[in-house]
Amino acid sequence: MDTSTSAALRGDASHRPAILHRWPSAVGLTAAVLVLATGPDRQTLSITVCAATLCYLGAAALARPWVAWAAVPGFSLVIIASRVLGLPWWAVAGIAALILVVVGLVGRVSYPALTAQAVAVAGFGGLAVAALLIAPSFGLVLAGLVLASHGIWDAVHYRRNAVVPRSLAEACMLLDVPLGLGFIVLAALR
Repeated sequence: MDTSTSAALRGDASHRPAILHRWPSAVGLTAAVLVLATGPDRQTLSITVCAATLCYLGAAALARPWVAWAAVPGFSLVIIASRVLGLPWWAVAGIAALILVVVGLVGRVSYPALTAQAVAVAGFGGLAVAALLIAPSFGLVLAGLVLASHGIWDAVHYRRNAVVPRSLAEACMLLDVPLGLGFIVLAALR
């Protein structure tokens, strides 16, 4: 058996198709395309922004990067809880953020990382919720800008390989930027 065949049988990464190396990009871009196909909706963009920031905050609060991936479906529970409680989703997301900050403080995790993520939740999340309170067309543009700018946050974390796994930062970047900019374009076409 030659070396290329034995390498392929061992599963060497160098012999895998390129798309397998970029699976987070494929996941993020596919999600962006699917959401864009549903049409412009500032509520969806705002929820996406808040979900992204809570994923990062959860990972920082527990000092466990993998928690960010677990928080992706976990944020669905926040939305369900808000409906069960009869509260706006953003209020329950805010409560979840406060709980995560307290957990991080009690757990004595890295305060700079926890603080940065808490500020990000307040900043990105606050603007995302504000987008729901202003005129729909302006709100859609604001939510799109906030989501696209979160892509910069993703890029910083990807480059530093900090707080969240690189795979999550990569997927989030390729969700946030195309989706945010795509909705801005759709708002302009309205």
